[in-house]
Amino acid sequence: MPALVSPGIAVAVAAAVLWGVYLFALKRYVAGVPATVLTVLVNVCALAWYAPVAVTRLSADALPDPATLGAPAVLALAGAVLGVGVGFVLFVNALALGEVSYVTPINKVVPVFVLPLELLLLGADLPALAFAGIAVVTGAVYVANYRGGDPLEPFRRAISARPAQLALLSAVAYAVGDVSKRAVLDRVGFPPEALVVVVLGGVLLILLPLAVRDWRGPRSWETPAPTFLALGLLVATAEHLTSVAFAALPASIASPVINTQAVVAVVLGGVILKERRLGARLVAAALAVVGVGLLAV
Repeated sequence: MPALVSPGIAVAVAAAVLWGVYLFALKRYVAGVPATVLTVLVNVCALAWYAPVAVTRLSADALPDPATLGAPAVLALAGAVLGVGVGFVLFVNALALGEVSYVTPINKVVPVFVLPLELLLLGADLPALAFAGIAVVTGAVYVANYRGGDPLEPFRRAISARPAQLALLSAVAYAVGDVSKRAVLDRVGFPPEALVVVVLGGVLLILLPLAVRDWRGPRSWETPAPTFLALGLLVATAEHLTSVAFAALPASIASPVINTQAVVAVVLGGVILKERRLGARLVAAALAVVGVGLLAV
């Protein structure tokens, strides 16, 4: 299975580890910060960290001429920005209402939505094992929701429980963002570094008015300023690796691998935060990994 050791897969795995640490850090070290304000502050810090990389690696010749961008390219750029921005805000709100080891496996079923979107919008081939992968990843959601008793209860919880609803909506938004990123990198010809700046900066600008509305001042938070700098560095590095992975791999492969970040978040949440039902959630995370493996074959 050469693809499993390809540079693209290795970069995607590295991105997954960093995103998993980031998800855990949000639950462990961030308190009292509205989702919009958190996103803006983290993205400002991420752009500051990433500026030297963008300046040294990007040149005017490497960027496509804005005058030549057609409607599909503009829509792809908008989808990448909105998918990441909306997905993150929804996820942060889900995280505020539910435990990280409960919310994260539900949120990381992004590949279930990526595959049909990439098939319909980008004309990608759907591997035969992809159907099995979708079934296994869906099973991971079931296990994450199951608490014994009526076997149909997890489905009702996924529909009625607010954290689960937000996590699933976030997954849909992230899927739109993932497919759009692949379109921007593969079809439009954006360099990965440019996509990082566009996504981080675009999300910042879109959410800035809402962040101003939600701003209550640092004195209302329990989160110190250095935390935002650390989170920004994590996001800048992870976003760069994510863009490189999407430039090298189809979205239907890169997205499942990157979303194994759920494993990191679940383990850290269970071991360090002592969250309940760690065993069941580890099973859910393991199923997600198996599903990812089938999707990536």
